[in-house]
Amino acid sequence: MKSHIWRAVVIATALGLLGLASAASAAEVKVLTAGAFKQVVLALVPDFEKQTGTKVLVDNDTAGGLKKRIESGESFDVAVITPAVVEELAGAGKIANGSRVNLATVGVGVVVKEGAPKPDVSTVEAFKRSLLAAKSVAYIDPASGGSSGVYIDKLLERLGIADQVRPKAKLKKGGHVAELIVSGEAELGLHQISEIVPVKGAALVGPLPKEIQNTTTYAAGLSASPQNKDAAQALIKIFAGSAAAAVLKSKGMEPAN
Repeated sequence: MKSHIWRAVVIATALGLLGLASAASAAEVKVLTAGAFKQVVLALVPDFEKQTGTKVLVDNDTAGGLKKRIESGESFDVAVITPAVVEELAGAGKIANGSRVNLATVGVGVVVKEGAPKPDVSTVEAFKRSLLAAKSVAYIDPASGGSSGVYIDKLLERLGIADQVRPKAKLKKGGHVAELIVSGEAELGLHQISEIVPVKGAALVGPLPKEIQNTTTYAAGLSASPQNKDAAQALIKIFAGSAAAAVLKSKGMEPAN
């Protein structure tokens, strides 16, 4: 009996919430996450569920899509979006003030089908030539609110090649751009690296040249009216903890400073 109590205390202490273990069996936590961070969430959730008995429900969307859903009143416990959106939703009373925790950063990468020749993207000029030479270029539809799609569309204008690339663009409403590459619908794709790494049959060519790289930070925020506050706070601690660091790197991300 004492050993059972000791194990429960150890788990609760590790999570930083002494009351969590006794209530965990009846708990559910809903996580709304931007797609770029989804693979990290899915990698960390099983151990959290095993330790606490808490069921974690995970749903993902673009940053813009999550913002609209939360503003419209969708219930959730934890949201993982960009810091600016977290703060905006906190100002609107949807996310608890002061609950934001920066979790990870990720850059944009170039993807081709596994086994296909890898284009040169080592410099800005080489990257431009590769985009112009590709028969089709896939990226997230800017209208969907995905941060990488919005950035890439503006980048094409900055590079002076928007008129040449947009007519051959294959726009993805959400999910993995790399899926269009693997299926053969597009020859070359641009997406956040963490969205490329998990797709089987896709090959990461490399990141955008540093001069035009766009690094996105992702942050967690606690709902202003969570169904299970203790479990939600514990899960955010897991996302920001040392156990997450190795997972982030394996998914193409870096811990936030």
